[in-house]
Order: sequence, then C-alpha cells, then structure tokens
Amino acid sequence: MPLSFTDCSYAYRAGHPVLDRLTLELPAGCTVLLGPNGAGKSTLLALGASVLEPTAGQVRVGRLSSTGRDDRNEYRCQVGWLPQQVNPVPSLTVREQVAYAGWLKGLSKSAAWQRSARALERVGLTELAGRRSHQLSGGQLRRMGIAQSLIHDAHVVLLDEPTAGLDPVQRGVFRDLVAELAGSVSFVISTHQTEDLVETYESVVVLDRGRPVFQGGVPDFLALASDGVPVERRAESAYRGLVRGEV
Repeated sequence: MPLSFTDCSYAYRAGHPVLDRLTLELPAGCTVLLGPNGAGKSTLLALGASVLEPTAGQVRVGRLSSTGRDDRNEYRCQVGWLPQQVNPVPSLTVREQVAYAGWLKGLSKSAAWQRSARALERVGLTELAGRRSHQLSGGQLRRMGIAQSLIHDAHVVLLDEPTAGLDPVQRGVFRDLVAELAGSVSFVISTHQTEDLVETYESVVVLDRGRPVFQGGVPDFLALASDGVPVERRAESAYRGLVRGEV
C-alpha cells in the first residue's frame, strides 16, 4: 500500500519551509530514506505518521488522507511510526507498554493485551514480555518500538534513524528482523548509514534541502557511483554525488 505526498509543504513556526510543495510516492516494500542533517527526513516521516499536519498538500496511504476527519483514525491504524527515541515507561513491563500503545491507537484494553503477545512474537521479544521496559538494551528497545508500531496491524511502518547508536551485532539483528517482516509490512527507514543498503532495501529516496534528488531501485542508485570505486563503497559514493553536503 503506497504512501504518497502531493504538493506537501511544512514549516516550523514562521521559519523557512522544511518541505515546499513536495510530491513523492513511496512504493510497497522496503525503502531507505537518505539525506544530510536538515534535509527534511524526520519531518517527512512525521507528516507520514500524521504526527504533523502539512501546511499545504495531501498525505495519503491508499485512499486514506492523514488529515481527513473521517479517515484519520483508520489512517493511523494503517501507518505505524517509530521515532528516533523509544522511551521506556519504568512502571510498565514490555508487554504492558506494547499493549498500551495499542490502546492509544484505539484498540480496546482486551484486544490490545491479546495483540501485544503476537506483536512481541513477531519481533522476537516473547521471552522478555514480563521484563520492565527500562531494563531493555538499546537494540531490544528498538524491537519493542517496532512491536508497538505493529500491534494495530499497520501496513506501512516508518522508522526514523532506528539503528543510530547500535553496535554492529545489534544492527545485524535489526536488519534480519526487517527482512523477516518485509513480506507482510512495508518499511520506510530514515538513516545516515549506507553499509546495509544492498542487503536490506529495495528502493532508495535521497532528500536534499527538502527536495527529492533521487528516487529509484537500489541497482539504479548504485549505478551513480564514481568509476573505480570499490563495491563496498559504491552506495557511499552514489550518495555523496547527489547531495550538497550537511545543511
């Protein structure tokens, strides 16, 4: 189910627009969102999650509008969101926190509790369901966050810098988890890291200063690398050729 942005603009307070009449359709599957700091990646994901509302334009998943009065609840059930920081609630167990996220999305308490078990199973945290959420490691916290975004059977999950601060082993676990879930869920993942691009993603979007400067499949993206660049650095080379540096 594609997530689309049509003529979308957004500015924080009275500042310069972060996004200005952006039009972009994110396909089903696993998409990586690349771009320098300040390019608008987090803003784009927040608009897609309906955490922010565009000052102009439309955000849709399928036929549902993020701002439509009749669509909003169903839209939020279709789109899950994992922000950069996953905050544990010290008084709650892992399962309780996941169930609470489902209740906030509109599930009844009983339905949220039942679905929390399945969500934790999908991310491999069943054995830690009774642990206090603040006792989880960084990688486990990210997995719990994904469980929170899946509890209401979302079709699209937006992840903002989900591997920031993770060590290589934790990143590998995260990569395997995304690959396992990708058959039933579409992911849009914002990151600065290009090392796992070939193994994890099907399509690439590069934002620079609020505008898409590339959208296409991974092979087309890698083809932009400079001649003679080693295979392991082709993604980095392609990216550096598209952006104008940190903002």
